[in-house]
Amino acid sequence: MTETRSVPDSSPQTLSPDDPSVRLFLRHALATLAYRAGKTVRGTPAAYGDYRVTPESKSPREILAHMGDLMDWLLRQLQGEGRWTTATASAWDQEIARFFAALGALDAHLASGAPIGYEPARFFQGGLADALTHTGQLAMLRRLSGHKMKGESYNRADIVVGRVGLDQTPPNPQYEFD
Repeated sequence: MTETRSVPDSSPQTLSPDDPSVRLFLRHALATLAYRAGKTVRGTPAAYGDYRVTPESKSPREILAHMGDLMDWLLRQLQGEGRWTTATASAWDQEIARFFAALGALDAHLASGAPIGYEPARFFQGGLADALTHTGQLAMLRRLSGHKMKGESYNRADIVVGRVGLDQTPPNPQYEFD
């Protein structure tokens, strides 16, 4: 007997940029990124920003500069332009400020009700997911550099749409672990 299976369409799913729930989900994703990235960089010294596992590897400062570039690119996508730019990495504190300012500009665009000029699923799967991956790299590098941070059940974190700055609700110690 031959089994027949339908093969799912491999084209990306289309999410309507006019659907308010899509806009809300993207804003929640940005708030999640802010919470997680904030935890990885908050309270770190400039020496952490320049830490390298090997001479050829990227430093946290270079990774964060790339994350700022991603946020700038995502904003241009929302505005209907996909042009990429690469900024020269600045001092650690300046890169932290730049990243969170760019994240704030993205959230402000979505909160304003301005048109979304890019397919939302691609917005998420591209630059936004890339930034989440880099946040994990920053957390790993923080631990390797000796600037430890606790793990956390992010499922229980106080993540709020619109809260995209470095200052976040402190983690509940009940949901943190070593």
